[in-house]
This record gives sequence, structure tokens and C-alpha cells, in this order.
Amino acid sequence: MQHHRPKIHWLALAPLLMLTGCAALSEHSTGVIDGALTPCPPAPRCVSSQSDQADHAVAPLALTRPADRAWAAITETVRQMPRTTIKTISDRYLHAEVVSPWRVYTDDLELLLRREAGRLEVRSSARLGYYDFEVNRERVEALRARLAEQGIVRPATP
Repeated sequence: MQHHRPKIHWLALAPLLMLTGCAALSEHSTGVIDGALTPCPPAPRCVSSQSDQADHAVAPLALTRPADRAWAAITETVRQMPRTTIKTISDRYLHAEVVSPWRVYTDDLELLLRREAGRLEVRSSARLGYYDFEVNRERVEALRARLAEQGIVRPATP
């Protein structure tokens, strides 16, 4: 009796191997360095209110109430976001992981409270790949809209 092995179609696997290879080479870092959120990597898969590059820039969230009261409501709003788990939280920094609907990708959402300035710095970044199809920008703007509905931050300006 002869056993037949299935043939591997290398051409069909090539795109997957290329994407996996690119993903393995990507940088992933989070946290606060010298009082600022980690800069975005060069690839267009990240947005940050502290970026000076147009393709990464997003406006910070301007608070409409005292920072301490706002921070509690902000952390609760993030906690209620779908597929989101808060990994680190302090009195001024929050790091959450957001898993894609297909449970394939994990993104990082970071918030840094600037009490003295009355604003919230924000960074959202895909961990893998090159381009995020604006998912991170949309996440930040959806958070801004939710917080604006609650009267915690000012709505986005047109």
C-alpha cells in the first residue's frame, strides 16, 4: 500500500509567507519614554497625538472636566470597548490590547493623561504588518466620539 502525501502548492503559500516574514520584522513597543508615548514606527499602521508626521498625527483629546474625574470615566469607557483588555493602568497612563474581530491581530491602545494641560495624549498601533487600513485612526476617533457623548472631552473639530 502506497501513501500519498498532499502536494504543497508553494505559489499559493507565497503571499502568506511574505506577510508573515514582514510581520516578524516589525517593531513593537509601548510605554512612556521621557514623559511621552512611544513614537510610531515608520510604517503607516500607527497614529499618535504626539507625532509630527501627518500620516501618523491625530489630535489629542481635550478634557472638559477635571482630570481626576475624567480619568475614571475614560478608563471605564476603554474597559467597555469590544475585544479590549486593559493590561497596564496607573494614575496617568493606560495600555490596552485590542484584538481584531477575527482574533488574528492585536493592536495597542495607549493613553497618557496630561493633567496640567487638560488633555489626553493617545496612541493606537497595529503590532504586525505594514498598513492598518486606517483601523487605528478610526479607533481613536470612535473613542473621542464616545467620550464627547459623555461630556468628558470636546468633540472633534471639522
